[in-house]
Amino acid sequence: MKAVKDHVIDAAKKPRGRPRTSTDEDKRKQIVETARQSFVELGYAGTTTDRVAAECKISKNTLYRLFPSKRELLCAVIATIRQTALDLPRPENEDLTPEQALEKIFLIEIDEEAERERKAIIHVFFSESVQYPEVFEMLHESAQEMRCDLAAWLSQQRERGKLSLVNPHHGARMLMDMIFGAFGPPQKDALDWPSRQARQEYMRECIAFFVKAAKP
Repeated sequence: MKAVKDHVIDAAKKPRGRPRTSTDEDKRKQIVETARQSFVELGYAGTTTDRVAAECKISKNTLYRLFPSKRELLCAVIATIRQTALDLPRPENEDLTPEQALEKIFLIEIDEEAERERKAIIHVFFSESVQYPEVFEMLHESAQEMRCDLAAWLSQQRERGKLSLVNPHHGARMLMDMIFGAFGPPQKDALDWPSRQARQEYMRECIAFFVKAAKP
């Protein structure tokens, strides 16, 4: 009788139905994250689809079904730069000063671990773009899209009377050149910024300078 009861209890503990299988979206996220880590560690040339598939424990057929080429994979990884570079679009009814909003847009207060990852991927891609035209082209396209997003936000600020800009696209280029200029090659980075706080202070000064010049 006890054996029967134990069997009933064990059966109740077991989850019903088939075990959950990972969706294509889950696989995509895993592949992109694995590729991003590989690009940081081995660079663009050193990263292969064979290695990414092996690290993800999936077949190459599965990898190529989701990402038909290494270029497609690179494109997905570069998209992660946009997510860690500009926090746009902003909430529709956000009530912040232009300075406060721009600090959030450029993720000035990003946590330390996320900032290290952002710096690492930016350093890799900008150094690799010198050697590989496809990397340069895709970074250039991504930068243009980010400028358009930022220009759209600056246009909204102009319409609301918070900023006065003749050409929001020029304003977006100025801001991005100033802020992202704080991320140079690793060797220069260590010389220019003795601390994380020093870089953050510089970025805030750039924003304050821009907003002061662009105020109505």
